[in-house]
Amino acid sequence: MRDVYVIGVHQTPVSRDPKQRGRHLAARSLRAAIDDAGIEPERIRALLIGNMASGILGRQQQLGSLIADYAGMSGVEAVTLEAACASGAAAARMAYLMIAGGVHDIVAVCGVERMTHADRRTVTAALATAADWELEGSRGESFLSLNATLMRTYMQRFGTHPDDFAPFAINAHKNAMSNPTALFHKLIDIDDHRRSRIIVDPIRLFDVSPVCNGAATVIMASDQAAAALLNGNHPRVKIVGSSVATAPPALARRTDILKLEAVESSTQQLLAAAGVSHQDVDFLELHDAYTIMSVLSLESGGFTRPGSGPCFGGEGRIALSGDLPISTLGGLKARGHPVGATGVYQIVEAYLQLTGQAGENQVSGAEIGMVQNIGGTASTVINHLLRRVS
Repeated sequence: MRDVYVIGVHQTPVSRDPKQRGRHLAARSLRAAIDDAGIEPERIRALLIGNMASGILGRQQQLGSLIADYAGMSGVEAVTLEAACASGAAAARMAYLMIAGGVHDIVAVCGVERMTHADRRTVTAALATAADWELEGSRGESFLSLNATLMRTYMQRFGTHPDDFAPFAINAHKNAMSNPTALFHKLIDIDDHRRSRIIVDPIRLFDVSPVCNGAATVIMASDQAAAALLNGNHPRVKIVGSSVATAPPALARRTDILKLEAVESSTQQLLAAAGVSHQDVDFLELHDAYTIMSVLSLESGGFTRPGSGPCFGGEGRIALSGDLPISTLGGLKARGHPVGATGVYQIVEAYLQLTGQAGENQVSGAEIGMVQNIGGTASTVINHLLRRVS
């Protein structure tokens, strides 16, 4: 297995502009990332696209060849990966394996999603395809109702209150304020969270990530290719681990819905393979599509014990200066969640942290960052561990 490095990145500003076209967003991000890497497009031997819903919302499949065409890379090996909201990380993992396994030296990963041109009912139905349609979607369940079930069950089991989940949204919005690519630049406090409307009881507006558009790109390279490209004074970021685990898509088919077994398994795999402990992780870009998912991810991932997730957030341990900063540039909640692109945005943000380019959001002394991208209600969980090596 060869070492794999990130050599170039780009992210478009997350937007709700319905006039934006997915192919143009992706091509723009791809070309900019190639420029950031300082290479010619023909050096890239494969292009992997992460996308969830283009076929449903835009009647467009074949994104690999389409985006390659619009980015001036026609002819390159190009395919699309889909794993619901973890599609971006799925594409990144395949690129990592391609390079580590010696198939290609340089691979581009682009996550893209266009959602706001469709009406909310259509988008909700499209997102519901990531659940078990026969057992959940066909019976009227949506991801709002499924996450409401998780949150309600958590509150009943551990005696928590809706206010206890607010610190995760507050933290994300605070961090997004100084991220120019974030969708929301609005500070919120506990009163704002408390006054926000209930979407599906007990989930409130500020417990949920927004529907939006965006594209992000990461260029990966083998150790030899990276060494030839990167200036000796430029920080190098190595992908030291990649893992994936699954669980039943339907909540009804799980033994305990508050134990995210795919989060637990994939996190254990990742840390063990990299020889890293929980305490070694300097920041975590988790999948905060819902505040309850932040809590369950921290607990199932072993960063805090079951039932203590809300306290972990409320004590400020998730802040930029805390024990385990999360959502350091706004996360899904405030940077935005263009679903198939989210996993790539997370890797871009981890790269910025590890190269000291996160500006006001910089985590001091960051050397190891973990990225966790989730599909469904944690039915597909894909993790990557990145390390600054010079």
